[in-house]
Amino acid sequence: MAPRGIPEPVLIRGTGLLGTSIGLGLRSAGADVYLSDPSPSAQAVAVDIGAGRAFPGDLTASSAASAAVEAGSADGTTTGAETPPVPGVVVVAAPPDVAGHVVIDSLVRFPGAVVLDIASVKGAIRREVDAAVVGGHLTPAQAARYVGTHPMAGRERSGPVAARGALFTAAPWVVCAKGDTSAEAVSVAEEIARVLGATVHRMSAEDHDASVALISHLPQIAASLVSSRLQETPAQSLALSGNGLRDTTRIAASDPQLWVQILAANAPDILEILYGVREDLNRLIATMEEPTAPGARLDIAQLIAEGNAGHARIPGKHGAPPQAFAVVTVIVDDTPGQISAVLQDVGKAGVNVEDLRMDHSAGHEVGMLEISVLPGRKQDLTDALTAQGWKVV
Repeated sequence: MAPRGIPEPVLIRGTGLLGTSIGLGLRSAGADVYLSDPSPSAQAVAVDIGAGRAFPGDLTASSAASAAVEAGSADGTTTGAETPPVPGVVVVAAPPDVAGHVVIDSLVRFPGAVVLDIASVKGAIRREVDAAVVGGHLTPAQAARYVGTHPMAGRERSGPVAARGALFTAAPWVVCAKGDTSAEAVSVAEEIARVLGATVHRMSAEDHDASVALISHLPQIAASLVSSRLQETPAQSLALSGNGLRDTTRIAASDPQLWVQILAANAPDILEILYGVREDLNRLIATMEEPTAPGARLDIAQLIAEGNAGHARIPGKHGAPPQAFAVVTVIVDDTPGQISAVLQDVGKAGVNVEDLRMDHSAGHEVGMLEISVLPGRKQDLTDALTAQGWKVV
């Protein structure tokens, strides 16, 4: 049964990781989904894994030319080709640097469809749509059918082969409507997010871009800058690295082409933050150049304490206020079944696992399983695991 509140069929323009994942999720919910991508191979992969059917129309031609061809041939005769369906919703999952163009094309090409995009920067696309209205390429009524959205989900891997229908489960999905956005467009966008298991957040495009500049784009820049320092690092030095370095640099493995587009599109908001970071770095450099000068150690302590205070504001589990957990570290052999065996014994002890992470010991075939629990249950878990023969450190 098709999900209520989502006009069908749904056309997804772009079959990368996010577009294909949306197709998989909507198909599993019963929606009729069509797919289109400039890359025939990417589209074919998305179709093959069940994200939807290939859209039969030519979406590479101009909107006006395509409408004429879809109604018949160029000379007015009918064609034997399959008649393209009329989508009720168009999801633009194109790269950020072309998303605005695809949004405008979709608004013109499909006069009755709600059009939403899922690009990670919203202000630039909104400005393109507004400029199209001012320039006479769109009417205000057409522009009202557009709503910008941003599902805050992803993976280190890209492309349709990495897609997952459950990718958006419990993830924030930001809807950036304007005062003149139609109520139907907002409702449809929010319903798609809910059907895919996401949590809907409403923000203006300006607030969204300022927010992601800090909580998403700056971390990517920091991770990439730190990782770039490792290019000439001796292997014996890297052998000493642990979870601290891995955690800090994990997202540095992201797609360079995608991030060029994201950072360029949100440059003004990112720059404001980078100026502040530069001030902090200059302050730290000046202090470190004379670390024994009066007040130097206090300044270093203040910088670290400011980081502590910021980290403490990051929401905890399920969006709840941040909470400090105690860590129980268990040594496990690097053999199959060890982690599941530990977790079974944790369950027998009646202790809930609040978080879990794994580190590996350099030069030894053992791992260190770090189990985060409520502080009041740390000793209970330590005693229970020790009694089961586990080495707790």
